[in-house]
Amino acid sequence: MRVFLETERLILSEFTEDDVDNLVELDSDPEVMRYLNGGIPSPRLLVERSILPRFLSYYQRYDGFGVWAAIEKSSGAFIGWFSLRPHDESCPDEVELGYRLRRSAWGHGYATEGARALIRKGFTELGVQRVTANTYEHNAASRRVMEKAGMTLVRSYRPTLDELTNETSNHLTVGAVWDGDEVEYALTKTDWEQTGTSSDPE
Repeated sequence: MRVFLETERLILSEFTEDDVDNLVELDSDPEVMRYLNGGIPSPRLLVERSILPRFLSYYQRYDGFGVWAAIEKSSGAFIGWFSLRPHDESCPDEVELGYRLRRSAWGHGYATEGARALIRKGFTELGVQRVTANTYEHNAASRRVMEKAGMTLVRSYRPTLDELTNETSNHLTVGAVWDGDEVEYALTKTDWEQTGTSSDPE
């Protein structure tokens, strides 16, 4: 296990080819997938041939960015993943934050803890100047995580096809039916430093 980042209660490590079962189980929970595609599980073949290979490819494509497995320190259990990666490879100073956690990990502050730690690492070590995050407008829990991480709402919009097929964001995926918009939150390094968010515990 190649560790990328540790927080008080979490270890974020690189995925391996042995993580297929973890990702299949994560995406098999209708509640986890509710705001992503209406609750439809990701087929195992999709995980094996598309989702996991894409996650693994980030470690070669980017220096310090990617998608990481979230491990609960107290139990050693896989509880989901976090991501931090550029919108555009030519603009690595603006990145998107993403996360997806097992239902058993909800309500314990893990999403906020991981999000704050990645934002801190991005601003202090990776040269990031702006972090964004997106979710469905009615996903109140995800929006609270973004707000607790210091991010503020910047826009509502209807996603493009490219955004709908992005498995490392909080976007809806192809085939989803929804009656609302996506919302984007953002935080700049300057605001992070000036508002005191940078001094918050991870």
